[in-house]
Amino acid sequence: MVWKITQSTTKKVDRFMVTVDRVILPNEEEKTFSYLEFAKGVCILPVTENNEVVCLKQYRHAMKGWQWELPAGMIEPEGSSPLEIAKKELEEETGFVAEHWLDLGSFYPSPGSTTEEIFLFAAAGLTKTEQKLENSEQIELHTMSMEELKNLVAEGTFKHGAGLAAILRYHFKTDN
Repeated sequence: MVWKITQSTTKKVDRFMVTVDRVILPNEEEKTFSYLEFAKGVCILPVTENNEVVCLKQYRHAMKGWQWELPAGMIEPEGSSPLEIAKKELEEETGFVAEHWLDLGSFYPSPGSTTEEIFLFAAAGLTKTEQKLENSEQIELHTMSMEELKNLVAEGTFKHGAGLAAILRYHFKTDN
């Protein structure tokens, strides 16, 4: 049974939309449930011809520190295809364009608290162009072997959720 919404309010807070719903649960109890309405996003696993991965070390203000990540971004403007945005984000954040793209599907990073869906891709046939960072992006590029990346994941140093999902999906699709 779907929860019945009796009242809903949405408030914009910076780049987030916060929705608060008053709902009637299947057992007839009333409850307030809140969540973030968040833009869809993309995450890219860029693989070089030597089977190395282009990773980012990026400053993240929410964490107050540097994080290992894969290139990623929000799907803006609304209506753009995930692949179009993935191509744009790859070039902006890494300075690479890719000839080959593998669709790795999508996932919901936190379905209990956001509406966010992230589309995952692997990119190969990389050609260097020029990095085009936004003024709020502090990014260091690092190229590492799949084994080095797996070690960062295994030791808990690589914590980027979308990146973890992309790595996992890539390994299931390619058995790498």
